[in-house]
Amino acid sequence: MKPILTGETVLEVPFHDVDAMGVAWHGHYVKYLEIARTAMMRQVGLDWQQMKDWGVIWPVVTCNLKYIRPLKYGQSVRVQCSLLEYQQRIRITYLLSDALTGERVNKAETVQLAVDSATGELLFECPRVLTEALEGAQA
Repeated sequence: MKPILTGETVLEVPFHDVDAMGVAWHGHYVKYLEIARTAMMRQVGLDWQQMKDWGVIWPVVTCNLKYIRPLKYGQSVRVQCSLLEYQQRIRITYLLSDALTGERVNKAETVQLAVDSATGELLFECPRVLTEALEGAQA
């Protein structure tokens, strides 16, 4: 499937993310996905807080991670993400790799649903502002 939008972020694993062995705790990988996802959406002029202000929140309902190699303190990691769907849900895939060697570290996928921030009700279609921004990026 051809991505609708792609993004890439390079991060350094900070000391506060590692355990006594110098290895990044597995739960921090989700944070790295969020950083890359936010940067990708900002490429088309959208931010999660902005969408919340418009009355839509996007909770993650599914997060799948495959750990291939551990990340270590001070390691530079490239987080590439690809938006694959956005009509009824947002589906994004991720590839984390060592920024210097290109060695794969982790593969992941998240799914988010649009929810009305005032009522908590699930929205069954993509908000117009998101659709317009993404279709503009594809043009």
